[in-house]
Amino acid sequence: MIGVTVLGSTGSIGASTLDVIERHSDRYRVIALTANRDVEKMAAQCREFTPKYAVMADETAAELLSTELKDAGLDIEILAGSESLVEVASLPDVDSVMAAIVGAAGLLPALAAAKAGKRILLANKEALVMSGQLFMDEVKKNNAVLLPVDSEHNAIFQCMPNGYQGEMEGVGVRQILLTASGGPFRSCDLNELEAVTPEQACAHPNWVMGRKISVDSATMMNKGLEVIEACWLFNAEPSQVQVVIHPQSVIHSLVDYVDGSVLAQLGSPDMRTPIANALAWPERIDAGVEKLNLFDVARLDFEKPDYKRFPCLRLAYAALEAGGSASAILNAANEIAVDAFLNGQLKFTAISSVVEQTLTAVHSVAVNSLDQVLEADQEARMFAKRLIQ
Repeated sequence: MIGVTVLGSTGSIGASTLDVIERHSDRYRVIALTANRDVEKMAAQCREFTPKYAVMADETAAELLSTELKDAGLDIEILAGSESLVEVASLPDVDSVMAAIVGAAGLLPALAAAKAGKRILLANKEALVMSGQLFMDEVKKNNAVLLPVDSEHNAIFQCMPNGYQGEMEGVGVRQILLTASGGPFRSCDLNELEAVTPEQACAHPNWVMGRKISVDSATMMNKGLEVIEACWLFNAEPSQVQVVIHPQSVIHSLVDYVDGSVLAQLGSPDMRTPIANALAWPERIDAGVEKLNLFDVARLDFEKPDYKRFPCLRLAYAALEAGGSASAILNAANEIAVDAFLNGQLKFTAISSVVEQTLTAVHSVAVNSLDQVLEADQEARMFAKRLIQ
């Protein structure tokens, strides 16, 4: 039995991971589940999968969960706080860690899994956005296995040569083509964006995602973070990663080879496909995903991204080029701005403005330690909050 910790089990990726695991209960054993404060959903997952540990980042939520599980007669150890997330990511009986905590909060437990030499199923892109070189160094030093779960990066992984070791030119790869749906505002009038509501921004046309990621998709900051992640995962230069808007979300990404071949990975827009691919790699297992019917799809469209419509994508490339702590600053400012937008404190079009002003004001430094990453993150958050206030 393969022991699995699911970091962020009550989110959409976590729930999809548990759905795949349930289909293969003879193969996978859930060791630990973690969440922020959703006691009701965590309790239901504990009743179904009976993990050894359940972690709530929020201590009050942990107390409520403990009471509920005791009343249900379940012998599950309840832990609380960020240190407990690190603990369950590195347990001896855990083989694979699904890193699906959204945002900077997912960095430390994902890094702990790397240091413990686990198989890391990386759905938390911020781990590489914030601390790319440090994270990749820990993966190599501890012989961890890093497998991307973002649908785009998993598609690239599948289209790369077997055993790819990070040398694009050596294996004849010319460019990575990272697809994007364009979100809900791909073709609306630019003048309408200022009045966009959180409900509109979270109504993604193809994917079911959490609110923060849905807003990032609408601004295309999500794609900008994915460009940064792709550069670290595949050892690519920014110029070697081209974003392609593909509204149907059927081609999840492509790899362009020097001989003129372009390999693409296609599938229904269902995150259980890349999750199953990473869980079972190099094998393939049933994920419960509906078969792709190309006759129903009928057409595949492609567009170049418009930086006027999606300034966050431009800012992500700028942070990537700047290097050092700039990507951590970008991510921190965006998290603060998106949270303010979702709480009615900021207009949709001001998200990119807050990020750009923070990138300009907060000095980027060379990153040689995790402390430097966390310091840059905190400084950027404080500056962004002051801007919004």
